[in-house]
Amino acid sequence: MSFKLKPVDTVEQISPADFKKNYLEAGKPLIIKGLTKSWPAREKWTTAYLKSIAGDVTVNLMDNSKADPSKPINASVASMKFGDYLDLIKSKPTELRIFLFNLFKHAPSMVDDIVIPKDLTGGFIESMPTMFFGGSKSVTFLHYDIDLAHIFHTHFGGRKHIILFDNKWKRRLYCIPNATYALEDYDVSNPDTKKFPALEGVEGYELFLEHGDTLFMPSGMWHWMRYVDGSFSLSLRAWDRSLKRKAQSVGNLVVKGGIDSVIKMIFKAPYARWREKLAIKRAERALAKNLPR
Repeated sequence: MSFKLKPVDTVEQISPADFKKNYLEAGKPLIIKGLTKSWPAREKWTTAYLKSIAGDVTVNLMDNSKADPSKPINASVASMKFGDYLDLIKSKPTELRIFLFNLFKHAPSMVDDIVIPKDLTGGFIESMPTMFFGGSKSVTFLHYDIDLAHIFHTHFGGRKHIILFDNKWKRRLYCIPNATYALEDYDVSNPDTKKFPALEGVEGYELFLEHGDTLFMPSGMWHWMRYVDGSFSLSLRAWDRSLKRKAQSVGNLVVKGGIDSVIKMIFKAPYARWREKLAIKRAERALAKNLPR
């Protein structure tokens, strides 16, 4: 026994009414395999093409190591030319990845290669079509997005292994206090539930994205991602229509983004240890109460 993972619903296409009723309003993930069939990007966006348009841009890189308590989350461990990085992920396995990269600022014409699915939902943040790149050993730690946006996550050039959890399970996932990510001491793909018993029986989803597939992740959904192949993804973000959700988003950005980062830089390792111990206590308490059921 471990997590209780089930597959994500998969469709070729979906009507706006069906999407709204069964996935957007229900807060349920969905894979749409045919969403990008009309996108020029589906065939055009190869690593060779991206290298040709922005190869000289310097990019910051992250790896799989546990976050440094004295630095903001997602702090870089290295940097290199974007073109050299693309060559690296295609030539050999590496943990190095690029996080939240707005390549469109460097190549504005790329916006013509995609079609924002406004027929499915409104509220897209059109100024933030961000991209993520990873080598075949790179992993994105378990977290949910701080701004609580709905995400349409499209993958290119390979495969990506993803595990998802509803936000209601956050305490059982050992969510770090004042943060939007989980304790990094367990392997999400193969958790040790003897050492971390609160993970036992937590319900979620497991999927593999292939080239051109789009995953819809509703607001607040926890996600862990592993690049099976050196490849990349595009995320399109849409605000939730709920005023309450928008207020929660602003609160997250202020408290869990700004204030927490300052505290972490001041108190460093002692603050990190305190948060981890509190995450464990909260997880054990939630397990004892059989939450979130």
